[in-house]
Amino acid sequence: MPISAVIICKNEESNIERCLKSLDWVDEIVVYDSGSTDNTINIAQKLGAKVHQGPWLGFGPSKHEATKRATHDWILSLDSDEEVPLHLKQEILSKLATLDADYIYKIPRLSFYLGRWIKHGGWYPDFQIRLFNRKTHQWNQAVIHEKVEPLKGDTEHIAELDNYLHHYVFKNIEHQVQTNNRYSTLQAEAMFKNGKSFSYFHLFTKPYVKFIECYIFKLGFLDGWAGYAIARNAAYSALLKWLKLKEIYDQKK
Repeated sequence: MPISAVIICKNEESNIERCLKSLDWVDEIVVYDSGSTDNTINIAQKLGAKVHQGPWLGFGPSKHEATKRATHDWILSLDSDEEVPLHLKQEILSKLATLDADYIYKIPRLSFYLGRWIKHGGWYPDFQIRLFNRKTHQWNQAVIHEKVEPLKGDTEHIAELDNYLHHYVFKNIEHQVQTNNRYSTLQAEAMFKNGKSFSYFHLFTKPYVKFIECYIFKLGFLDGWAGYAIARNAAYSALLKWLKLKEIYDQKK
């Protein structure tokens, strides 16, 4: 059963080679690049990927557009900072003949950050929908927090794979802060678009609750100082989201 790996990216020269080399077993690799100015495109082409360039449309629409460029119907969707280790490759290959097009397949994801694999704080198993058949499912149009949904509105059927993806999530703390800033903007805009009201109560309480959730209840402290950094940044991201939502409402007045 042929399978296409599909990746969206922009300026990922530090990650794309590792990602693509872990996919040397698939029938096709499609890369949708939204304006790289570094060496990402050259690396992808040298490694045999079919590179398509287009505008950034948001996460859901960009992944949808990338999936349309694939040749085969079974899609393995990856981010450029992810890698398929040997154990996951073997599991997918062993199950290809029995995959059901009515199902979407979730894969656990293990993230590497600050010199260690993170196993707590809500970061693992971090199941992600990564394997599906585009005849029956497709990415929705959400700009952030995108999902794979049934095309015909049927009941969603989900199965889980046993082995995990590797995720090289942030280069350093600065990269995490930059990402939190970008994502919190998208989240605030989505909240406003969906009619979410601003709340001073949530502004003051959500960051503290998020830290306690990640560091205490989800055992982030077991990941050492990396777990503390993750919990603090999660709280900071929650603060930014609500501050930006307040800013949007003020600008609309």
